[in-house]
Amino acid sequence: MAMALTFSLLAGPMLAGCAALPHDRPQLKPREAADLGLTNTAPVPVAADWWQALGDPQLDRIMADALAGNPSLDEAAARLRMAGQLIASARSGLLPQVSADASAMDQRLSNRYIYPAPLGGSWTWISNAQANLDWSLDLAGRQKELVLAAKVYTHANELQLAAARVALAGNVAQAYVNFARAEEQARIAREFVASRSASLRIVTGRRDAGLGNEFDIASARTLQSEAEQALTRALGARALAVHALAALVGRGPDYGAGLTAPTLALDKALPVPETLPADLLARRADLLAAREQVKLAMAGEKIAKTDFYPNVNLRAFVGAQALGIGSLFTGSALTGGFGPAIHLPIFSGGAIRAQYRQAVAGADIAIAQYNKAVVGAVREAADALSGVDTNRADARQQAEILAGLEKTVSLDKVRLQSGLSTNLDVLSAGERLLAARQAQVDLAADGAVKRIQLLIALGGGFAPIPDQQAGAPAPAGK
Repeated sequence: MAMALTFSLLAGPMLAGCAALPHDRPQLKPREAADLGLTNTAPVPVAADWWQALGDPQLDRIMADALAGNPSLDEAAARLRMAGQLIASARSGLLPQVSADASAMDQRLSNRYIYPAPLGGSWTWISNAQANLDWSLDLAGRQKELVLAAKVYTHANELQLAAARVALAGNVAQAYVNFARAEEQARIAREFVASRSASLRIVTGRRDAGLGNEFDIASARTLQSEAEQALTRALGARALAVHALAALVGRGPDYGAGLTAPTLALDKALPVPETLPADLLARRADLLAAREQVKLAMAGEKIAKTDFYPNVNLRAFVGAQALGIGSLFTGSALTGGFGPAIHLPIFSGGAIRAQYRQAVAGADIAIAQYNKAVVGAVREAADALSGVDTNRADARQQAEILAGLEKTVSLDKVRLQSGLSTNLDVLSAGERLLAARQAQVDLAADGAVKRIQLLIALGGGFAPIPDQQAGAPAPAGK
């Protein structure tokens, strides 16, 4: 009763003497879908394994290898495990902390202190064994806020892992498309090398028979060299694409030895929307992770605010103290104690207030970073959507160009045989035909890449659970 009365008498004046609480609040607000002109169109569902729609089993195998062995995913998974332990660590602060200490020291006692002769001035063992209890009452809610912050941080890391998986899938698919692009370019180049080598042999035979000249041979050799150069470049691009796939899988260049030519069709259609859906913000794992960072910063502000309130701990100990080791285990050596311990900030030279305002500014930084990520994501999706539309039109025009060139080459050969055209005309048309076929392959591959980029920009198959939905964090102060 006396202890409770003493505590009550002390607590009132100490609470009144608390440092004045500031009322600063974050000044920024998170962006919402309506602020960015996103339409309420029905969303286009993106399957979690969307790459299987490309119909290439080898791509499916590479994707599985990457999702299992990519070092960046391993790092993100380790961060998530570490974050999960922060929850347990924060929760421990809500529970009583029990510890034990024991010591024994042979010590010379001063004969000018509290020990009378014959102890004073002599050597003796001082022994101590003690169990301690320390329990923070968390009246200001600091520890509870730390637990909530740890949960938010863990959730943010979970979302960052999901975002890393989405990004990895997109990178693997794009690298595989580049692999397919290089293989197709090499196939076309080989066809041109073979046909132009045959043409060179024919022209050489005609020259030897007195029906041709050196100009004809030089023209044919030029076309052959051009095709061989295209093949060299295609094989170089193939090597780079294979190296990229190996790195994404977490393997060395020898990984490419087991790869065969891709079977996917570069013009394979994938489900893409005509406009950007309003639920874009809720389907991007990276945006949801940024939203959790805002929540984490808001929690930091609340934690900083608790520094203005008193911290009350209940402390107790029980043990034994004795001069000499043998006496430690007697009843007369028993000692113990119990009582509150109060820490109250009264004057800190402005340090606590500055720390709180830093936390408020940190919340504004997190909101600004979230808004930046949202604007960037919307632009990324809009760019990808425009790129898909532009590529479609470009590919149609290129198909018309290629058809015209093929007809021109065919007619030039007829005209050459009839003496109405020259080898220079055939050479020029042949060069343009090879370039046109290469451009057609590039456009088909670019179209596949842009469709993949659009799928990734739309969330890449990430499916948020219900309580992760709803685009943006709550505005500051709510």
